[in-house]
Order: sequence, then structure tokens, then C-alpha cells
Amino acid sequence: MNKRSNEPFLWMLFSAGGVISALLLPIHILLFGLAFPLGCLDAPSQEKLIHLIKHPITRLYLFTLCSLPLFHWAHRFRFTLYDGLQIKHLNELINVFCYGGAVVGTALAAYLLWNIR
Repeated sequence: MNKRSNEPFLWMLFSAGGVISALLLPIHILLFGLAFPLGCLDAPSQEKLIHLIKHPITRLYLFTLCSLPLFHWAHRFRFTLYDGLQIKHLNELINVFCYGGAVVGTALAAYLLWNIR
């Protein structure tokens, strides 16, 4: 009996996380790290941001922004340990550490976004 690999699913999460990281994170860094603090743009008030975050589509967006890059990191870190450090004998432990960390981070993001009042 053939054992099906979960590699295609993990590569899909890796590529989706890479796209999200490349396209959306720079916008957030530019706005919240440079433009608002330096006064180039008027920063939204805390009330406006909280009102925006309470919308379900914004929560879904923020969940995606938090979770997919975690899986991108997990896959990249896993192969860095495999190829760079040549510790393929710890395959199962590395998988649990990397993808388990991404799952825990995703669950934490979901919990925090769900409980915003």
C-alpha cells in the first residue's frame, strides 16, 4: 500500500505564505513603521482601527496575514536544517517543531482575533 505524502500541501502553504509575505507585509511595514510615525500620512485613531478590526473580513485578512507566513517560515526553516546543517536523521522532530510551531502560532492568532472586543 502506498503512503501518500503531505509534501504538496506543505509546498502550497509555503508558496502562499511567500506571496503573502512579499506582497502584504511591506505595505504594513511602510504604513505602520514609517509613514504614520514620521507624519507622512495622518495616522488613523485607535477607535477607527478597533472599529475596522471588528469587521469579519478584516479579521480574516489579519488571520491570513499572520498564519500563512508562519507556514512559509516553517517550511523554509525545515529545509534549512535539512540541507544546511545536514541533520536529516531528526526528520520527525524537525517536522513537529517547525509545523507544530506554525500551527500553534496560527491557533494563537485565531484566538486573539476572535476575542477582540
